[in-house]
Amino acid sequence: MRAAIATSDYHVPGETFINRHIAHLFGGDTVIVTGRFNGDDAHGKPIFERRATPPLSDLIRAPFWTLWNRARHKTTRLPFGHQKAALAAFLRTERVEVILAEFGTQALALAPLANELGIPIFSYFRGTDASKSLRPARMQAAYRRMMPRLAGVISVSQFLLDNLAAHGVTHPNAHVIPSGVDVRRFAPGDKQTLSCLAVGRFVEKKAPLTTLRSFAEASEGLDAARLDFVGDGPLLEHAKALAADLGVTAKVRFHGAQPHDFVRSALARTEFFLQHSVTAADGNTEGLPTAIQEAMAAGCITVSTRHAGIPEAIDEGVTGYLVDEHDAAGFTTAIRTALTAPDRAEMQARARTVAETRFDNDRLLAKLEDTIRTSLGRG
Repeated sequence: MRAAIATSDYHVPGETFINRHIAHLFGGDTVIVTGRFNGDDAHGKPIFERRATPPLSDLIRAPFWTLWNRARHKTTRLPFGHQKAALAAFLRTERVEVILAEFGTQALALAPLANELGIPIFSYFRGTDASKSLRPARMQAAYRRMMPRLAGVISVSQFLLDNLAAHGVTHPNAHVIPSGVDVRRFAPGDKQTLSCLAVGRFVEKKAPLTTLRSFAEASEGLDAARLDFVGDGPLLEHAKALAADLGVTAKVRFHGAQPHDFVRSALARTEFFLQHSVTAADGNTEGLPTAIQEAMAAGCITVSTRHAGIPEAIDEGVTGYLVDEHDAAGFTTAIRTALTAPDRAEMQARARTVAETRFDNDRLLAKLEDTIRTSLGRG
């Protein structure tokens, strides 16, 4: 089955879940519809760029179509004029049989045209598109208008489906399919005693300063304890300054942004994965963090929060420890409990087993394909 993968930007190396669909969905029989193309084509696929510079005629007619689409579809994201005709021609020429919109916001842009062309379209909700983006009433209305146009909805976590439903956005054919990880590449190695790792952007949603402070307090008296941070962002310099203020610069290393292979190697030798995810002030949440799935595949004990889909991955006291969002004292206690747990090797083995069972991306890709085929009566 030939599928069009719709995404906002292409190619983004960190979007491993989207890149995997491009490379492997239905045996790799895919094309790409992207909002912006940055010139890096890692897969050699036919590409359509929706936000390419439009002709003058489209620019002149843009005010009319903006008002029309807002009134009819509750969104201004839809293509029109020359761009719409060119996209329709691309989908026909490439013999696209199904569209997988990798975010709800991409489905908004493509669902009406897909219906016009008789091409079934599915939306994959992943995090921001079902949390922060959902806050404005106009977006809720647009999603509600969109839902009947979709052949099905997939989400990386039940939490996101529940959040959509809380805003009146539901679909009768909805499924939870995590992005998953390659459990053959992310595997346990020789673990360094009392080693901790935090991976992600230094932004509010990841609460890196809470992670750093709690580690510093939890590791008092444990001279061998170490914490490595991988990632960059606006809070990075604040974190470095805090490490100095707390007197833990000898225990904490900041590696900045690193390639995926660096993270994979670090996870293999790390005992504990720390991530204090919280709901940001703008409503932004996780879906089900890929980093936690990778950490489990690498046999890491996770210490995190009861946030978004994380409780759907971590079995408390079995494969990791969870606390409420912003519970810094509780996070400190959980890290200390993990660092001093007598059954760490058993917990690490259980985390690996859960990853193999729930998050093997080969199995999840097959599940996605089966879901699409069954929904279309091609099971």
